[in-house]
Amino acid sequence: MHNNFSGGARGLDVDKAASELTPAQTRVDILAESLPYLQKFRGKTIVVKYGGAAMKSQDLQASVINDLVLLSCVGIRPVFVHGGGPEINQWLDRIGLKPNFLNGLRVTDASTMEIVTMVLVGKVNKHLVSLINKAGATAVGLSGMDGRLLTARPSQRAAELGFVGEVALVDPTILRPLVDNNHIPVIASVAADEKGQSYNINADTVAGELAAALGAEKLILLTDVAGILEDKDDPGSLVKEINIAGVKKMIGEGKIAGGMIPKVNCCIRSLAQGVRTASIIDGRVQHSLLLEILTDEGAGTMITG
Repeated sequence: MHNNFSGGARGLDVDKAASELTPAQTRVDILAESLPYLQKFRGKTIVVKYGGAAMKSQDLQASVINDLVLLSCVGIRPVFVHGGGPEINQWLDRIGLKPNFLNGLRVTDASTMEIVTMVLVGKVNKHLVSLINKAGATAVGLSGMDGRLLTARPSQRAAELGFVGEVALVDPTILRPLVDNNHIPVIASVAADEKGQSYNINADTVAGELAAALGAEKLILLTDVAGILEDKDDPGSLVKEINIAGVKKMIGEGKIAGGMIPKVNCCIRSLAQGVRTASIIDGRVQHSLLLEILTDEGAGTMITG
């Protein structure tokens, strides 16, 4: 495991010949290095949105689950939010319904919504709960409907998109005893409106609104990109840290575009509501969650208020 931390081993004496350090010593050194981060985040809530490559690859999935369990073991309080696009498409395909997208957003009619709920709440959610339990923590699976955690409203584009919703209200009452008892809530991004109609809600949005309602220390969105790039065609131009004003400037200059805009806006909204920092990190990197939380190096872009 120590190799995955190597980017963050800031205080190791580089003059020491590597051969002098046994793997065990290196591991212990790096553990000692993470102490200030563990102290900083202990007892704090961190909301993690899980999706993309980290969800599709079994190795990356195992890495994220292990990171989550480790963070929970050292007294950090993770809340895990997920979507499940590819799996929804597979099931729609099985029953002969063709997925339909409009500018990257899923058009959701009544029969698609039924499948979305079944797949996200019944299958993906319980699969993740079972993986976390197997890895040694205690997870509890919920959807936005449970305990009125989320109340949905139709999207402004409901006429075109069908049952695609937005978050009208968050009531985190049901999460507090779970988090206080060291359970990891795993939340599917489906919710109902006041009339009981179900809606599919973007998981980034759900994570951002939950982070705000919980007064989270940190919001982390796992994505399929390195983070925010100064030049979108140059993976080496990663912006490690930026504030809201800087982000708005980059949007104005067209440097942040396409699918990154809603992610960034979701971060800005949660920061404006009191979340301390929001990070867009590379879920394709093993242990990116630990890199982001326990090292200076990080694993993507951190946005501050």
